[in-house]
Amino acid sequence: MSYRTPLEARVAKKTTKAITDFNLIEDGDRIMVGLSGGKDSWALMQTLDNLRQRAPISFSLVAVNVDSGYKDFKHGVIARTCEERGWEYRIEHTSIGDVMDDILDAGATPCSLCARLRRGVLYRIASEIGATKIALGHHLDDFIETLLLNLFFAGALKAMPARLVSDNGEHVVIRPLAYVGEDEARLYTKECGLPIIGCCCPACGDLSLQRQRVKRLIMDLEVEHPGVKQSMLKALGNVMPRHLLDTRLNPSGELRDSVAERLQEETVPLLQIQGARR
Repeated sequence: MSYRTPLEARVAKKTTKAITDFNLIEDGDRIMVGLSGGKDSWALMQTLDNLRQRAPISFSLVAVNVDSGYKDFKHGVIARTCEERGWEYRIEHTSIGDVMDDILDAGATPCSLCARLRRGVLYRIASEIGATKIALGHHLDDFIETLLLNLFFAGALKAMPARLVSDNGEHVVIRPLAYVGEDEARLYTKECGLPIIGCCCPACGDLSLQRQRVKRLIMDLEVEHPGVKQSMLKALGNVMPRHLLDTRLNPSGELRDSVAERLQEETVPLLQIQGARR
């Protein structure tokens, strides 16, 4: 079965590579796709459905939308689109929007808190419907933006994993679009005629100044040095702990021992050479 367009084939190829590299989908999986109605989650749902029809293994999909309770949210459009495409779906109505102001810490971004609350809802639903994996629509740009945000503003060298087991070990979160760029996800969603829906939150789309700066920095670098985003993504899979300063990864005692062993290895041949000259 061939793909309809070159873009669809490219997105499918990159998604397949991520699935293979990180063992994201296995035979018999029931995958719950977090479907917000945004471009990334639509691209993920459509791509996984394409792969499901072509894969040598059997797995099923169910789209789950968490309605935060904001007025005028078009959950009916999501339901209608899923029905038209034959996708199993569930819309979970919540009051997350009503409690945001009460629990939001001063200076915190509402989007990050909302994401954590919605993640909790997804975990609950995953248990109720027997989902073995929870698929989220984070793409390549999300990975490298998170890397730089943590590096610049949080003092941590971390991004996000393609496969994550929850703290209690009950859920597995996967991010199959790890190799797909944001621009590709946007174009593919448009190409498929999928309706992009905002969450209707007053802060929706209002990125923090830090994230805006990081996105602009990466965009400028990519223009000046094409391929820099791919290089950053490659770096996330090419970590060299001995060249960092975290003593948990490279304890000073082990470092001293390794240096001593190397010096000894270098000294013995030298002494042998000097002895032969006498």
